[in-house]
Amino acid sequence: MAYLTLSNGVIFEGLRIGAPVDRMGELVFSTGMAGYLETLTDPSYYGQIVTQSFPLIGNYGVIPEDYEGTPRLFGYIVRDLCDTPSNFRSGGKLNDFLLTHGIPGLCGVDTREIVRTVREEGVMNAMISDAPPANLSALRAYRVENAVATVTCLEKQIFPAEGNQRFRISLMDYGVKRGIVRSLQKRGCEVTVWPAETKAENVLVDDPNGIVLSNGPGDPKENGGCIAEIRKLLGKKPMMGICLGHQLIALALHGDTVKLNYGHRGGNQPVKDLTTGRSFITSQNHGYAVVAGSLCGIGAESFINLNDGSCEGMDYPELQCFSVQFHPEACAGPRDTDFLFDRFIRMMGGKEHA
Repeated sequence: MAYLTLSNGVIFEGLRIGAPVDRMGELVFSTGMAGYLETLTDPSYYGQIVTQSFPLIGNYGVIPEDYEGTPRLFGYIVRDLCDTPSNFRSGGKLNDFLLTHGIPGLCGVDTREIVRTVREEGVMNAMISDAPPANLSALRAYRVENAVATVTCLEKQIFPAEGNQRFRISLMDYGVKRGIVRSLQKRGCEVTVWPAETKAENVLVDDPNGIVLSNGPGDPKENGGCIAEIRKLLGKKPMMGICLGHQLIALALHGDTVKLNYGHRGGNQPVKDLTTGRSFITSQNHGYAVVAGSLCGIGAESFINLNDGSCEGMDYPELQCFSVQFHPEACAGPRDTDFLFDRFIRMMGGKEHA
């Protein structure tokens, strides 16, 4: 038996899964019905305890080919953990995965009630432990810090293009998901992945055809060094920002970001293209949003979230730059918006991917 203690004092009792350690984190939830492996291996969850709203997790086991990165989340909460996975690709059980990567968790808890609490009261801190803490002061004081610096690569890495190489891309790693790299590779791009705070001069000396700013964890405003380097890169090469990259571009242009009440996480988030009026279902994982009004005269809002109206994309035509708050590569999730990678290819002077 173990406990999930929320910083508002509410306690949930459940069964321990994963690593037998106590840990605090920021409590969030994901609404995805599938893709739990992509969630577990998404570096954007650094410092967070993730609750899955879908009740049955682990039924198709653990598939290393589907990993998006190194697991960085601090805890995992599910209603029912499947201990008998059935999938020809499965390489093991989810609980063994959690143990291997030192991730503590709970099962047998009312995840609907946890999600309802977060939706009504907002994101809060929580702790997984053998016994509820006697004092909540440390729990309430917890903050996700040094997130990008913790998850970024330590040195540059080069990934070759699939087929004939057409372009060379510099990808800034703030916690990049592998699906982004693969989406560029299959479009004939050699991808050089750079550590987060690489100097702009080093990127430009490499003379890429375009620059991509990746997703990542934490408060975007804590990345002053990255923002300063992005400011030097804007307008020099075609640029695409995804999730945290979208937020950092806005901050580099002296815009603003705001923390959402409970964020958008899952593969079923609806967005609207403000140019065409068309709606798309997207994969998302973020707790902050760009304040589009803070960029008036600098950029134009391109997508909005159909649930809460928050900004989901910005265009900066004069800078040959655009950014989105969702994941066009959609791992896991619908691939409705992977055409945005083709838009980036066109910006660099290429044709759309067949």
